[in-house]
Amino acid sequence: MEEIDIGIIERFFQQLPEKTFHLALRVILALVVFFIGVQVIKFVRKVVKKSLDRAHADVGVIQFLDSFIKIGLYVVLIMFILTGFGVDTASIIAVLGSAGVAIGLAVQGSLSNLAGGVLILLLKPFRVGDYIIEDSNKNEGTVTEIQIFYTKLATPDNRIIVLPNGALANSSLTNVTDTPNRRAEIKVGISYDSDIRKAKEALLALLEKDDKVLQDKEKQVFVDTLSDSAVILGIRCWFLNGDFWEGKWRLTENIKYTLDENGIQIPFPQLDVHLQK
Repeated sequence: MEEIDIGIIERFFQQLPEKTFHLALRVILALVVFFIGVQVIKFVRKVVKKSLDRAHADVGVIQFLDSFIKIGLYVVLIMFILTGFGVDTASIIAVLGSAGVAIGLAVQGSLSNLAGGVLILLLKPFRVGDYIIEDSNKNEGTVTEIQIFYTKLATPDNRIIVLPNGALANSSLTNVTDTPNRRAEIKVGISYDSDIRKAKEALLALLEKDDKVLQDKEKQVFVDTLSDSAVILGIRCWFLNGDFWEGKWRLTENIKYTLDENGIQIPFPQLDVHLQK
């Protein structure tokens, strides 16, 4: 037994340099194949992007297909490298197939997001560049990317929100910029002692003077509510989407100046208390 054991050990050490050399050679070849494969994947993605650009495909479609192709080709590349190390990929596929139920349960969220991404691209509730508000959690921002599993939003204060496609496809959302125009509504309270007609005329004139207000759209100044301490006037007008926020802020400021110039008081909240003797 000792002679047999010594012979096995001797053969092991005799074959070790050769085995090490072959293993190192396989590792080097695998790295070379991986590097070449990465370059090929980049080239294929670039060609597909250019083809879709020439076909004037939607940006979201391009981003989605690009991420899908990237993941698929990397999986193929890794499987190809594993075969170089003697791994039987057919056995791996068979094992994955037999464990399909468990894997399906584990990745059902990802599959839901994948299906949601496909629905978003087919139904087009929004596109890259649209400003949307997700109604469930009130996340909002400009759509910058529609990836295979997630959609990215950029907020006005330069934060990035990542939302799963499944949630976006299965919940309600508001697309603010799907149409070219957007209506602004501002409410302001005036004193009960003020002249309502004079206030309405002054505010309507303000809307007509603003060069960013769309003059071919309806402009309204109306009594919205009779509150406890003020008459609430509503002011409505339309802007181009790109002018909306600056226009609304400018109007809000100018409404105050206009009311002051016309002697229209904006009252503080007040409460009348009557004492009984």
